[in-house]
Amino acid sequence: MSNIDFAKLSVSACADALAKKEYSAVELVKAIAENVRKNDGEIRAFLKFDEESALAAAKESDARRAAGKILSPYDGIVIGVKDNIAVTGETISCASKILAPVKSPYDATAIAKLKNQGFIPFGRLNMDEFAMGSSCENSAFFPTKNPLDTSRVPGGSSGGSAAAVAAKFLPSALGSDTGGSIRQPASFCGTVGLKPTYGRVSRYGLVAFASSLDQIGPLSPNVEDAAVILDAISGHDPMDCTSLDQTGTNAAAAVRAGRDASLKGVKIGLPKEYYAASGLDSGVAKVFDEAIENLKKLGAEIVEVSLPHTEYAVAVYYIVATAEASANLARFDGIRYGDRKEAKDLVDTYFKSRGAGFGAEVKRRILLGTYVLSSGYYDAYYLRAQKVRTLIKRDFEEAFTKCDLLLTPVAPNLPFHFGEKSDPLQMYLSDIFTIALNLAGNCGVSLPGGVDPTTGLPVGIQLIAPNLGEEKLLTAAAIYEKQAFAFAPKAFGC
Repeated sequence: MSNIDFAKLSVSACADALAKKEYSAVELVKAIAENVRKNDGEIRAFLKFDEESALAAAKESDARRAAGKILSPYDGIVIGVKDNIAVTGETISCASKILAPVKSPYDATAIAKLKNQGFIPFGRLNMDEFAMGSSCENSAFFPTKNPLDTSRVPGGSSGGSAAAVAAKFLPSALGSDTGGSIRQPASFCGTVGLKPTYGRVSRYGLVAFASSLDQIGPLSPNVEDAAVILDAISGHDPMDCTSLDQTGTNAAAAVRAGRDASLKGVKIGLPKEYYAASGLDSGVAKVFDEAIENLKKLGAEIVEVSLPHTEYAVAVYYIVATAEASANLARFDGIRYGDRKEAKDLVDTYFKSRGAGFGAEVKRRILLGTYVLSSGYYDAYYLRAQKVRTLIKRDFEEAFTKCDLLLTPVAPNLPFHFGEKSDPLQMYLSDIFTIALNLAGNCGVSLPGGVDPTTGLPVGIQLIAPNLGEEKLLTAAAIYEKQAFAFAPKAFGC
C-alpha cells in the first residue's frame, strides 16, 4: 500500500510528502481506496466512492507537478464529501431513498474552489437523511459506526465525514452544520470540526435543510488542516444571495504564525447558563473543567458572561429549522425531483413517492414545519420564534463586548450506543450547546479537549468567535491544541 503512513494522515502531511516526491497523487488515491475497501466494512463511513474518476484527477495533478505548474501546495490531495454537497457526475442522495438515483450536473461552489486548488473530491460520505439527526442512525441505507468504539454512534448529521477522518481513511472531509452537525460528530470522533460564520462559505450546491442556518465546513485531524480547507472554500459567491461580500480567509497563515504563542491578553467568556447546565455527563464536566484550567495556564483570562435566552434555543431552532425544511423539501415530490412511484393520479403520486422516499425523522420534521407555518399558528410559533432568535443573537453580541471568545461544551454527553436515544426529544437535546450558534450566525470550532477517564472516549470543547472571527478563533484553537493538551486516541492510530 505504498509508503503512506495512515497514522499521520493529514492535509499538511500529504502536501509535504507530495512536495518531497515521497509518493505521487496516483499512489495516494490508490492507497486510500485500498484502505477504505479493506477497513470500512464495519465502520461504513462511505456510501460509495468512484476510484476511477479520482485516479483520473490524480494523474492530471501528477502531470502538473511534473511540469512545475501545481495549482496550490495541496494539488493532488483527496478530500471526502458529505452526501448533500454537489459534485459533478456523482450521486447526491442526502442518504435518502427519494434522491438515491439522482446525480449532480454541477459542482457546489465549495467543491469548485477546492478543485481550483487541485484537491480531489473522493467518495460520498454517509449522513443522517437530509442532515436531520445527531447520530447518523437516520441514514436510509445504513448507520455509520464510531471508529473509536464501533458499538457507539459517530454523531450527526455529518457522521460519515467525522468517522472517515477519525479512522484515517481521509486527510479531511467536508460536512454541513445546521445546528451542530459538524461540531457534535467532531467531538464524538475526536477530530476538529469548524462551523464558519453564516455566509462565509457559499451554500450553492448544498442541498438545503434550513437555509438560514446551513453552513459548509471542514472536519480535520488538526486545526491547521481545518484552516487550510476554510481558506480554500471561503469567499463571496454571486450564486448565493446570502454569501457575505467578503474576500476569503487567510486562516492557515494566521494559525502557523500564532500557534507557538500564549493566550495572554485573550479574554475567554464562560456563559454561566452553559456551565451550570444540568445533565452533563461526569466525564464531559471533568474535561470541560480541565479545559478551563488549561486555558488559564496558557495565559487566558476567564470571565463570566451571560446568554440569558439560551434556554429557548432548542425550541426556537426546532420551529425555524423545521419550517424551512418543510418549504425546502416540498420540491422532492417524484415529479420534478426524486424517485417517482406508480400512482393513479397526481395527488396519489405525491403521497406514494414522498411516503416511500422519506424516512421517519424527515417526515416528522416536515410535519412539524408545516404545522408551525399553517394558518392560525404562524404568529404563535414561527413569528415568535424569529423574534426570540433576534434576542439570542443580541445575547452573543453583548457577550462579545466583554470577551474575545466563548468557551462551552460541545455535547452534554459522550458518544452513545446505537438505539440508546429512541425518544426524539432526548435526541434533540444532544445539540443543546451547538444550536444557538447557528441561530446567531457566528463561527465556532469543536476541538478535542480530553478523554472520559472511565471509557477513554473523546470529549470536545467548543470555542466561539464573533462573526468573521475565524482567524482569531482558529489561532486560539491551535494554541490550545499544541500546548495545552496532546490528545491522541489509540484506535486506528489517530
